[in-house]
Amino acid sequence: MTPFENGGKVTARIVETLGRAIVAGEYADRPLPIEADISEQFKASRSVTREAIKMLTAKGLIASRPRLGTSVAPERDWNFLDPDVLRWLLNRGLSLDLLAEFTAFRSAIEPQAASLAIRRNDPAAIARIGEAAERMTKGGMSQEDALQADIDFHVAILLASGNRFMIQCRDLVETALRFSIRLTNRQKGVATADSDAHRAIANAIAAGDAERAVSASRDLLNEAAALIEQARRAG
Repeated sequence: MTPFENGGKVTARIVETLGRAIVAGEYADRPLPIEADISEQFKASRSVTREAIKMLTAKGLIASRPRLGTSVAPERDWNFLDPDVLRWLLNRGLSLDLLAEFTAFRSAIEPQAASLAIRRNDPAAIARIGEAAERMTKGGMSQEDALQADIDFHVAILLASGNRFMIQCRDLVETALRFSIRLTNRQKGVATADSDAHRAIANAIAAGDAERAVSASRDLLNEAAALIEQARRAG
């Protein structure tokens, strides 16, 4: 392992450890460690520590101000579009409010992504949507494999859209879906998602029927939103 590779791993470990701690509120009532203390704690060089601080700053978790030093930024300033930040937020305690907001975000982009996939008409990209939907119908899969097929289906639609902004959402969507799919399946009392509903979207995209694809996508997301709201009320 080269020094560069080792430094990258240490940087990632600092970011993961401090990021989780910040989001969990461990520094709500006490200051962040200074750079020298972080370097000592992780046995890291100052350059590695500074790189980790830059990454946490880019995620909106910390802010540096002249004469005030480095401190935890208000939660409203955190980058919720960063997959790490979202994962840490969901890991600190499943937030149904956050999942509801995420589902509303998906509702704004996924039906449109399905429509764009039809307009773009990339055979290979559309085939990947169908393949993921087909995998969801297979029996004998573990829950984890079924979950991955479900995630792959939704990501495949974003990729098939060809829209660079939507494609940039793939890591965010994958991160949040690992939590939301488990919740909605549990709320419905099933082990895996409704493969027929996903197949309906895939078939509509393959047939070039934008109206049906958008409608089927909205139906699926509306059901997810209703299940999350049901969980919120049950409280």
